[in-house]
Amino acid sequence: MSHYYTNDDSLGSIEKKVEYTFRGSKVTLFSDLGVFSKERVDFGTNVLLNNLPDFPKGSRILDIGCGYGIIGIAIAKSCPDVTVDMVDINKRAVELVKRNIKFNKVFNADVKESDLYQNVVSQYDFIITNPPIRAGKEIVHKIVELGKDHLKENGMLWAVIQKKQGAPSFIKKMEEVYENVEKICQVSGYFVLCSRKN
Repeated sequence: MSHYYTNDDSLGSIEKKVEYTFRGSKVTLFSDLGVFSKERVDFGTNVLLNNLPDFPKGSRILDIGCGYGIIGIAIAKSCPDVTVDMVDINKRAVELVKRNIKFNKVFNADVKESDLYQNVVSQYDFIITNPPIRAGKEIVHKIVELGKDHLKENGMLWAVIQKKQGAPSFIKKMEEVYENVEKICQVSGYFVLCSRKN
């Protein structure tokens, strides 16, 4: 069985088109088998996007575990004066993001294949994630732990996670690593959380 956090070269293709509007900017995204939430923007991602802060001009943003690019592309299209990098371990997801960037005529976003932060060299003002819960707690917690090295001073990690899928331990990990965590909102069991690198 294929998972969105792995690569499966034997996987077929049933392409889907997903539309989403973020802060007045409409994006059209192509998705396919083997990527997360291929039919529509999932509930948690929608909650996260609708609770993100306003990004200061010139901000550098990393969308880690980007899937077919909904978070990163929505931000990039609605905020043309920020820079967005996206990474995912899933080759098909990365190829879809490349296509979606071109299709939406987004010029301030880029994507590359990366196992978590393995191929990430920059530092960011914001790291944003809807973490790959099914990849397991160790992977999900590494996004928190290793993210600190890729945040600028006062940079922020933003995440969404469902209570029944590990929110309490995720919150504890954020507190442990950053010595602070803010619960921005809780909607239908989903927490939007942020921590600041001091």
